[in-house]
Amino acid sequence: MHESIRIEPATLDDLPLLVDLLEDLFSMEADFVPNREKQERGLRLILEQPSRGRIFVLRNDHRVIGMINLLITISTAEGGFVLLMEDVVVHRDHRGQGYGSALLEHAIKFAREKNFLRITLLTDRDNQASKRFYLSRGFVESGMVPLRMLFRD
Repeated sequence: MHESIRIEPATLDDLPLLVDLLEDLFSMEADFVPNREKQERGLRLILEQPSRGRIFVLRNDHRVIGMINLLITISTAEGGFVLLMEDVVVHRDHRGQGYGSALLEHAIKFAREKNFLRITLLTDRDNQASKRFYLSRGFVESGMVPLRMLFRD
């Protein structure tokens, strides 16, 4: 990773660039449709209340070029606090340079330091590159199948 790159907590000032990153991410995922208003609202809910989660950003000297979102929840199976990792994305101009790995390593270090018991993530079922990325870094496939019920405004 280049020396001018740093990972740090996101701030409300980062919102426009975070929304840009999510727009790019959601345009690649089959289950989601980019919606700037919704993405900004969701990010703001996390940033304004740290007990809900953390957003870490990858910055170069000029701008935010990546992000990772860790939502805090409780697992009765684990008997304590766990993380749901969402929105791991690096700007398209900076992919393939190890930045995604750096964000993931930062998230894992944060989880260990704060004594979280597990990190769970979802990835597109047919995105083999994403699966290989996470499996090669210690994640394992779960026998659980995600189901959802959506409530529209």
